[in-house]
Amino acid sequence: MSKLSLFHTAHSTPRIHPRTVTSILSKPLSIPSLSKCYSPISRFPSISFPTLHSHLQRQSFSFSYSFSTRAFDDSSSSIETQKEKEEKVGSQSGERPETEEYPSGEVEYERMSGWKSFVVKFKMLIAFPWERVRKGSVLTMKLRGQISDQLKSRFSSGLSLPQICENFVKAAYDPRISGVYLHIEPLNCGWGKVEEIRRHILNFKKSGKFIIAYIPACGEKEFYLACACEEIYAPPSAYFSLYGLTVQASFLGGVFEKIGIEPQVQRIGKYKSAGDQLSRKTMSEENCEMLTSLLDNIYGNWLDVVSSSKGKKREDVENFINEGVYEVEKLKEEGFITNIHYDDEVISKLKERLGVQKDKNLHMVDYRKYSKVRKWTLGLTGGRDKIAVIRASGSISRVRSPLSTPSSGIIAEQIIEKIRSVRESKRYKAAIIRIDSPGGDALASDLMWREITLLAASKPVIASMSDVAASGGYYMAMAAQTIVAENLTLTGSIGVVTGKFNLGKLYEKIGFNKEVISRGRYAELLAAEQRPLRPDEAELFAKSAQNAYKQFRDKAAFSRSMPVEKMEEFAQGRVWAGKDAASRGLVDAIGGLSRAIAIAKHKVNIPQDGQVTLVELSRPSPTLPEILSGIGSSIVGVERTLKELLQDMTFSDGVQARMDGIMFQRLEGFSNATPLFSLIKDYLSSL
Repeated sequence: MSKLSLFHTAHSTPRIHPRTVTSILSKPLSIPSLSKCYSPISRFPSISFPTLHSHLQRQSFSFSYSFSTRAFDDSSSSIETQKEKEEKVGSQSGERPETEEYPSGEVEYERMSGWKSFVVKFKMLIAFPWERVRKGSVLTMKLRGQISDQLKSRFSSGLSLPQICENFVKAAYDPRISGVYLHIEPLNCGWGKVEEIRRHILNFKKSGKFIIAYIPACGEKEFYLACACEEIYAPPSAYFSLYGLTVQASFLGGVFEKIGIEPQVQRIGKYKSAGDQLSRKTMSEENCEMLTSLLDNIYGNWLDVVSSSKGKKREDVENFINEGVYEVEKLKEEGFITNIHYDDEVISKLKERLGVQKDKNLHMVDYRKYSKVRKWTLGLTGGRDKIAVIRASGSISRVRSPLSTPSSGIIAEQIIEKIRSVRESKRYKAAIIRIDSPGGDALASDLMWREITLLAASKPVIASMSDVAASGGYYMAMAAQTIVAENLTLTGSIGVVTGKFNLGKLYEKIGFNKEVISRGRYAELLAAEQRPLRPDEAELFAKSAQNAYKQFRDKAAFSRSMPVEKMEEFAQGRVWAGKDAASRGLVDAIGGLSRAIAIAKHKVNIPQDGQVTLVELSRPSPTLPEILSGIGSSIVGVERTLKELLQDMTFSDGVQARMDGIMFQRLEGFSNATPLFSLIKDYLSSL
């Protein structure tokens, strides 16, 4: 038998400058705690596409907040029977006051007192050798490529969002650090992570220390980050390609038609586009409407932020972009960058700024070394009250495969174990679920939803969304009492797609024959891929999908204290940007992890200037592949990609088709690529 999955598929990576905002294909599924939920027919081969990444961050210094956001008006669910069932486990997550003010999570830099400064200096003297940093050092971080939402072990390669953010926090308070020098190169992450990093850059500037950006290769995301810095430098030969953003869709309908494969797709929700890549040859009007809205949100936000940062009018920035920006000299003339310098020239300017002699080396500490400096060394330990942080990143599966690695995605049985440990422990005042997932297995999503609902009945639970929390990812989040998302988080996607392939014509072409002997009217529903569905089978197929959709939608309505009719308007498989989801009651507040922490403190009556200790429950343990990867073995990376593909194939008992048909990217990404090569690249980049 095959399984039905809740998926929102995402991303493709252009060769030179990754501009992936994320694709928007999803696949949700059956939702229920009801026994009828998982009928045999509701578990068809999924048309899905996993995407990676997840994270969580530890912060234990004091915060203060200056503004608030109102919660959205909700009414009670109209599903009486379901509500009664949920109330048995405590329907705290489904009951919200009509209005509630949330703290903003804005960070205020606080200078250390004389005594605390003395203690910190003493701790630095007795710190481990690898924690020692020379006074007057500059923290250098190279932001490029993929940025994981997960904490990484010391043996793991690549960048980690929580560690990047923690380094900014430590550097702001570290008396040995004079400033930050950022190398920003093409990024392969979503806008949610970009927004989180930008927020920490702005918070770091409150310390009064300098932060300078160097951008040798720059597109919209990179420039978006650089604009938050004090100064921006680029070499004379820098690659600037501020051409705007595009959205593309790939379709296999015509290919399958030629080779004799008939995808029999049943999608519920007019915006649910996950099956379109297999069954259609062109983009549907509804999908075009949805993608256009998302693209307008992303591009509009970029124009607003850049124009505000540079003190220009939005129309002037847009006109400048439409002229085709590639000349570094023109960017300097228009005031978009500070000056044109090579890296060594920027370092010379830093020496001059810090009073270092020209013949002396500038003391610099890189991202990896500074990540080893403990917060304890800088006096940034938290208070006695503890808040648990559980990270859920990647595609969702129920159990771990023998081939999976610690970064293979969300394993429901492991997440459930952590959720139960928080619920049963009196150590934790509240919990934060950090989600960066397009969804996955429906059963796994529902089991985690149940456990989060039980947890929310005993203590406050806040969901914090990163790049994407759609379909199964949103399914998890909606069990929390409060949902926090970034402006451009991709979320929602409440809809169902299920399907099977009719391979009859293909079998005829290649001379293959298959005969089935069965007992039971619908016994061949999944087994007979050599013929199309009979009318009665097609009817059952459609009813099963409709039932799965209703359960998903109704559970979302209950969780968000919204009438089903109202939820139906926002469901239909539509993906929403975070700010649009907030205006429709699918999300409660806009912000990052710091705001989720502030709301958690507010829920348990901890003063906003009080300190809390964040307990990270999902720290990955180093494995042999990670160790080899850290040493520099490039083969391991290829093995990991293949292992993840094999893992998904192993756990689907039937045919599973994967196709990333929608992606946001920069214009140049496919300029020289053939459609077939692009198709293959889309597929591989989504693994």
